[in-house]
Amino acid sequence: MLAIRQYMFGGPEVLEVAEVDRPRPGPGEVLVRVAATSVNAADWKVRAGLIGELGDPPLTLGLDVSGVVDELGPGVDRFAVGDPVYGMVFGGANAEYVVAQAHTLAPKPSNIDLVQAAALPTAALTAWQALAALGAGQRVLVHAAAGGVGHLAVQIAKHRGAFVIGTARAVNHGYLRGLGADEVIDYTAVDFGSFTRDVDIVLDLVGGEYGSRSLPMLRPHGRLIDTQGSDAEADPRYERFYVEPSGVSLREITTMVERGYLQATIDRVFPLSEAAQAHRLSEAGQVRGKIVLVAWNPP
Repeated sequence: MLAIRQYMFGGPEVLEVAEVDRPRPGPGEVLVRVAATSVNAADWKVRAGLIGELGDPPLTLGLDVSGVVDELGPGVDRFAVGDPVYGMVFGGANAEYVVAQAHTLAPKPSNIDLVQAAALPTAALTAWQALAALGAGQRVLVHAAAGGVGHLAVQIAKHRGAFVIGTARAVNHGYLRGLGADEVIDYTAVDFGSFTRDVDIVLDLVGGEYGSRSLPMLRPHGRLIDTQGSDAEADPRYERFYVEPSGVSLREITTMVERGYLQATIDRVFPLSEAAQAHRLSEAGQVRGKIVLVAWNPP
């Protein structure tokens, strides 16, 4: 089968099309014929060697998968061959086929296609799990609110009854208000740390100095939920968050999608063979929503 492989760490140019063996599902696993995947920040960070979650090259990237069940491993009875599914895997989705643990997959939402579904898993799970404790009437600030995770976090927080504040460039303010944001801050024009107060939860999707700059916005017992690594680790309100693949959570996300409460914005769609160009755009940090990659000969 074809896959996007890298044989060294580096820039987008290290990504290349290669012929590799088709994987086989083991106990509790499913072989998915890939229709589409998407680009997450973790993809280009692994590619560049900034994080080592997938080990050393050679590597096949790809956390998000949507496609059709092609083969069932021993003990799998929750899916049948031919079922359209989507989910999060730890690498390997930038290929014609990928193996996934059955419990990390969910049936594709019935009101969207496989290309749209590919934009959801990692970003939606991150927003869903990170904001699990958010309650109605609370105030939540989402940094990078127009990005892949951020635009879904805005919708999820609003659906849960929160007052939603987002940081974004001015060009994205109307877009975010359309998603439900109550207040939007142009981080290029003002110091967001002094712009608003009494926030219950800050969802920091940027990291670094954004942590310490966000602390003045929090209530005394608020929470700073960081997904990237932050300079606010010493504060008792700080919480480092890591997303977990979960078919159970995806089924709840599916319900939101099917009821019209959640929709992924797709900035651009590329063929998987142009993954390098997609990485360049993602790494530049000015993508609204997600970039989706369509596989070869999708089902």
